[in-house]
Amino acid sequence: MGRIKTQLVKRTTNQLLSRFPGQFGEDFSSNKELVNKHLSVYSSKIRNTIAGYLTRLVKIRKAKNI
Repeated sequence: MGRIKTQLVKRTTNQLLSRFPGQFGEDFSSNKELVNKHLSVYSSKIRNTIAGYLTRLVKIRKAKNI
């Protein structure tokens, strides 16, 4: 079983994907730096959660487009 993401994480991730399409990839560490660049997140735990969810969504979207 996985962890449940809060609405804050889901909403922020969807906004980032819609504002900056094609900028995020399948690499967690590069997504983490991009999240840090585009948002002013004070908590590293929330930043990492957003970056991980972004990575997961990008991988899912890429797999569906094959």
